[in-house]
Amino acid sequence: MKISIKGIKGKDFVIDEKDSLSMKLFMLFEGHCTIGVQEAIKKYDYTEQRYYQLLANYLQDGAQALIDKKTGSDKQPVRSKDVLNQIIRLRFLDPFSSAGVIAQKLNQMGMKVSKRSVERTITEYGLQKKRMS
Repeated sequence: MKISIKGIKGKDFVIDEKDSLSMKLFMLFEGHCTIGVQEAIKKYDYTEQRYYQLLANYLQDGAQALIDKKTGSDKQPVRSKDVLNQIIRLRFLDPFSSAGVIAQKLNQMGMKVSKRSVERTITEYGLQKKRMS
């Protein structure tokens, strides 16, 4: 979907909704200079609180402050490459050991890992036990 800003002589300016930086910038522009805050937040589907947060960010740091930041945790994942390799190795050495046993062995080796992380790795890499029919 696209949002259109009325231009002169029938030449409208069109913004793609996937371009979040342009959306935010034009919402602030229209809210501050042309159609007003209430109309702008309706048009761009933002809350009034978010509008004023974006405005404050823009006034402080410019357009750079409107760029979407990476989401998610900044912490390193528990399942590093070494931990994954050890889980796979231990599973192949003893295919009947449970995730809890593997997690306990890794913790004894100094690798802090939970039972759930081991279960997740076993599932992701298809290391489940095959059942005989």
